[in-house]
Amino acid sequence: MAEPTRTAKLTIDDKVIDLPIYSGTIGPDVLDIRKLYAQSDMFTYDPGFTSTAACDSAITYIDGDKGELLHRGYPIDQLAEKSHYLEVCYLLLYGELPTLVQMKDFEGRITRHTMVHEQMHNFFRGFRRDAHPMATMVGVVGALSAFYHDSTDINDPWQREVAAIRLIAKLPTIAAMAYKYSIGQPFVYPKNSLDYAANFLHMCFAVPCEDYVVNPILAKAMDRIMTLHADHEQNASTSTVRLAGSSGANPFACIAAGIACLWGPAHGGANQACLEMLREIGTVDRIPEYIRKAKDKDDPFRLMGFGHRVYKNFDPRAKVMKESADEVLGLLGVENNPTLQVAKELERIALEDDYFVSKKLYPNVDFYSGIILDAMGFPTSMFTPIFALSRTVGWISQWKEMIGDPTQKIGRPRQLYTGSAFRNYVDTHHR
Repeated sequence: MAEPTRTAKLTIDDKVIDLPIYSGTIGPDVLDIRKLYAQSDMFTYDPGFTSTAACDSAITYIDGDKGELLHRGYPIDQLAEKSHYLEVCYLLLYGELPTLVQMKDFEGRITRHTMVHEQMHNFFRGFRRDAHPMATMVGVVGALSAFYHDSTDINDPWQREVAAIRLIAKLPTIAAMAYKYSIGQPFVYPKNSLDYAANFLHMCFAVPCEDYVVNPILAKAMDRIMTLHADHEQNASTSTVRLAGSSGANPFACIAAGIACLWGPAHGGANQACLEMLREIGTVDRIPEYIRKAKDKDDPFRLMGFGHRVYKNFDPRAKVMKESADEVLGLLGVENNPTLQVAKELERIALEDDYFVSKKLYPNVDFYSGIILDAMGFPTSMFTPIFALSRTVGWISQWKEMIGDPTQKIGRPRQLYTGSAFRNYVDTHHR
């Protein structure tokens, strides 16, 4: 961290405390409160960490007011249009776009690590047939550390590198295996002749008894979904990975922790919740009823897939995702599907209705990604696993950055205690 740019003075009773202020490349300045407790015997109070920077990072920047998302300085719309997922993976991991030689080497390393240890098949058979794929993924990814002992030493830079490659390469295989297991079909092994996104679709939808050719439009749409979800700064699951990693836990355990956090409907489950809402509405003629419910402050109903906690203007990922949605729906010829008709009408209303426009409740990336995945044939239970495999590179990039930060300490949030004060124990017969 550079030298502070200026100092703020905090007055508590008759005591004045100097707090350094640091400036990043872009974005808000930060007030350094690391010594506040020692100097004042006080903590700060910030539930949800909405005003707290827990680290400094050079990976991803979000400007919610402008609707801007940058990976290593590159805007997400340019990356989604001109790049592809593995190139974005390289960018997030190493800080720069690769040369042709570097890209070929990186793609080769990923491809050679897509298979999982054959004994791991036994893990899947230990789950109930109707287990949620995310439950399966949490267990299997955590178990990777039991099979790949040569990449769990976080103090060895080479082992960290090998773990990163393995995780990025194996998550699509594990996600596809979780899907196949849930529908009772045999596992399909990776194919080195396919690219990353096409390989994942092949593992999900191919069967051993016949040939399956991945449609390039669907592979492109899947690649975009992965690219648009690759990283999103210090969100809940990324913060979970960093917190787990701060204890010295191995990388496989840290990513399993991130997957567990992502499972929550307020985080990675948003696109599943959005599609379930569309199905609940059912038909276009019921939309006015649900619009009234959404506008009623006393009604608990909320429109899923609209607006965003961070983006206060628009979600820069949504425009790109909408283009993919139009391509996929046109290819598959499913425009007459009632759920998709509801989605199209809701989209139109959200972009024109004064209520939605004034509150900036625009369709977000979850709205469109759920529609695409449903059209491709994925059940809603697979939406979050696909999110998880896409976000793995962001998690591992943030984890590697944290491990290399000499100022990093084990995470230990404080609290405002509101329970009972000191009490002496009372024997049972005196209570």
